[in-house]
Amino acid sequence: MAPITIVDYGAGNLSSVARGFEAVGASVRIATRFEQLAGATAIVIPGVGHFAATAALDDVWRAAILDHVRSGRPLLGICLGMQWLFEGSDEAPELKGLGLFTGHAFRLSGNVKVPHAGWNTVERTGMSTLLGDRAQSWAYFTHAFACPADADGAVAATTHGQPFAAVVERGGVFGTQYHPEKSGADGLRQLASFAAIAGGKPIPGLGFEGRSTETETRYRFSGLGKRLIACLDVRNGEVVKGVQFDDLRSAGDPAECARRYSDAGVDELVFLDITATVDDRRTLLSSVRAVAREVSVPLAVGGGIRSEEDACQVLDAGADKVCLNSAALREPDLITRLARVYGSQAVVVAIDAKRDGARTHVFSRSGSQAEDRDARRWAVEAAQRGAGEILLTSIDRDGTREGFDCDLTAEVSTAVGIPVIASGGAGNRGHFADVFTRGQADAALAASVFHFGEETIGGLKQFLAARGIQVRPC
Repeated sequence: MAPITIVDYGAGNLSSVARGFEAVGASVRIATRFEQLAGATAIVIPGVGHFAATAALDDVWRAAILDHVRSGRPLLGICLGMQWLFEGSDEAPELKGLGLFTGHAFRLSGNVKVPHAGWNTVERTGMSTLLGDRAQSWAYFTHAFACPADADGAVAATTHGQPFAAVVERGGVFGTQYHPEKSGADGLRQLASFAAIAGGKPIPGLGFEGRSTETETRYRFSGLGKRLIACLDVRNGEVVKGVQFDDLRSAGDPAECARRYSDAGVDELVFLDITATVDDRRTLLSSVRAVAREVSVPLAVGGGIRSEEDACQVLDAGADKVCLNSAALREPDLITRLARVYGSQAVVVAIDAKRDGARTHVFSRSGSQAEDRDARRWAVEAAQRGAGEILLTSIDRDGTREGFDCDLTAEVSTAVGIPVIASGGAGNRGHFADVFTRGQADAALAASVFHFGEETIGGLKQFLAARGIQVRPC
């Protein structure tokens, strides 16, 4: 199979994109200099973060990429990479895009939370080589800016507040606003299609044919789905779980757990190195790499991330997002600095909260140190400083299986314009339905009920779908 050349300009999760192509049998090269694009069979421009990151692709890079396109060889832009295929973006109006498609990226708006983070439906609107004959697929989005749905070359659209282009194609140039490398079987199928185009021939029988018609009909929705997230609390290289952050017991190997959840249809994984901050050390990067190799869904990593360098290392190891807790409380400007480099969608602020009468106090250092902050007010400040999501954990409910703290979740969710992940207290299927409705959560995270086999991802999704709650099918 023809090699895929991935452009490294410091704003993409290269390891995830590379693993996605390798999973469908393609070989991969990373280009850190424009000279390495000469003679490339196919080029991929990935990207996460601010449009200003495209400034790294200066005139010599632009010329090399445009020469590649003029030669008729295929080019794929992913997320920020797709936006760069257009004339520019309102996010950084002083910078020009490649101009291969007409129009500018605009900020999403409407009565929705931004960033647009999670699994949404992709509706085919024209003939598409990447999507084939599938009228609808599911994909993982994480972005605040998007390109016009009626742009010349748009062949698929998604709606979040307003319609926008999800896939563009013209000749050998392709773009996906979502991350196919993190979009499960549907995304892998599309990467396989691009690899086939690069090789000049179709590649049948890749094993990513997707769900049955019966499954698609049962889960037929349109729009952003609620996310089910499995949490891997890691201590000394193994997954553990306790009650109210104490009395920990082993739940297995992180990579094995991650593979099992990814195969079962979980929407996202959160890896928390729960002793890194207390031990005053960095995140266990070897464990992060092992987990990242096993999954084709988004991975957020937290614990021991105290600086831009720490965040860079975690993202290079395969994470798609970083979770900040103690470091953000100690140095709130770190949120802003990371958001400017990687985009808000890559920055999650974790808030561990415990009730004290009428107040809900924030705790740091794995729940061991009380802070003089109110949970709701800290969530609002974190969002203002550039956080893209809030991971809200109720210490009172953690591990109790008595249900999520829906009142606290709703209080925070209605106070911020970014997605809120509820955590702490899941014990049965009804608790998830409650937190998505009464708690107004955008996602729900759990550990015990998944780790110890008391609930399955598939069974829980069927339960939620039967109650009209939008979820991505397994």
